[in-house]
Amino acid sequence: MNPGRSRPLHRPARAVTVLVIGAGHAGLAMGHHLARRGIDHVILERGEVANAWRHERWDSLHLLTPNWECRLPGRAYAGPDPDGYLSMPELIAFLDDYARRLASPIHTGTRVTAVRAVDDGYRVETDHGTWRCRAVVIATGACQVPVVPALDAALPPWITRLTPREYRRPDRLPPGGVLVVGASASGVQLADELQRSGRPVTLAVGEHLRLPRRYRGRDIEWWLDATGLLDQRFDEVDDIARARRVPSPQLVGGSAPRDLDLNVLSERGVRLVGRLAGLSGTRLQFAGSLAMHATAADLKLARLLDNLDAWALAHGWHEALPAPERPAPTRLPARPCLGLDLADGEIQTVLWATGYRPDYTWLQAPVLDARGRLKQQGGVVAAPGLYAMGLPFMRRRKSGAIHGADDDARELSDHLVAGLAGHPTAGRQRREPYGFPLPAR
Repeated sequence: MNPGRSRPLHRPARAVTVLVIGAGHAGLAMGHHLARRGIDHVILERGEVANAWRHERWDSLHLLTPNWECRLPGRAYAGPDPDGYLSMPELIAFLDDYARRLASPIHTGTRVTAVRAVDDGYRVETDHGTWRCRAVVIATGACQVPVVPALDAALPPWITRLTPREYRRPDRLPPGGVLVVGASASGVQLADELQRSGRPVTLAVGEHLRLPRRYRGRDIEWWLDATGLLDQRFDEVDDIARARRVPSPQLVGGSAPRDLDLNVLSERGVRLVGRLAGLSGTRLQFAGSLAMHATAADLKLARLLDNLDAWALAHGWHEALPAPERPAPTRLPARPCLGLDLADGEIQTVLWATGYRPDYTWLQAPVLDARGRLKQQGGVVAAPGLYAMGLPFMRRRKSGAIHGADDDARELSDHLVAGLAGHPTAGRQRREPYGFPLPAR
């Protein structure tokens, strides 16, 4: 051996039974249930605990769900304001405290670079070494990469463009008007905040889901929880793919409950336009579909409230609650705006509130569909020993929310443990398309 040259040190792969990727609320919930079952496991996190909440959200954001719904396995909100809505610092503190009490090894600052199937499980490569495990739980969520339309590249160079992940507060934007593209929860909240800051705001509206913050004296989340809608399972709907693409509702949290829909925004001076359809030179083109999308949202809201009223009547709540009052239909401009010229100088910033997609570029396994989403049924991915947590409507309507993680983690850990024992079918589980079983209902 040449004494002038040293050989690189190759650390052997560390072994663990189950490896969880992600230390957000979903990964922490899975860690709780694995620890409760005595399963050897580790949680790897690319940044800090609750990293996305910490570094990829705007300053004024609050949870859309009331504090009484903020719960993880073995721990629930116990503060003085159960009907309030946690701010980001409050949520981060809640998750930090939960992680400290968790009987799970958590390796922060550890980015997973590859996951590959091997004979006895999986090989997980990170920027801090390699792991071998029998099962992997992907708890990285679905909101990792902002979806930015291709039209972004054609915008004039003087236009500032950003996504909700980069946005922090109004004073960090250049002077001038803002076009917010997208009218789901993020879009309406940011349009509202920017308008309140004194800027002219235009909101491009496509398909959206309208909900009141409160109905008949109760938070809308109380209704969804009490009626069992949040517990509806993925195999109880006719088109689960469509259900998983439903936009996030037009809701806002904060210091006091309040509605935030297109009527509220237009009353404050936000200009409503249709879906952004194209760009010709410097002229933005908007679809003439604003009325259609607003009417569809109003009809869906009316059907939901009819169902809530019927439930209240059938379960003895009707007399105990205030009388039903329906929100006014969405009010729209008499003449739709079909185009705006960026050369006029009014709009200086475009904020793409057009959603997110997951990032599985590190996953070296044939388990992704044509859109880059995991092929999974109820969190069981299309490869033995591979699971998911925290995806929208994964097992139930509430799966993507913090309070939905407990039930999902408990059931998936049951399935995982049975698989480790070598008998995942047990004669009681429904078969599914990938050739291995789903958890029993």
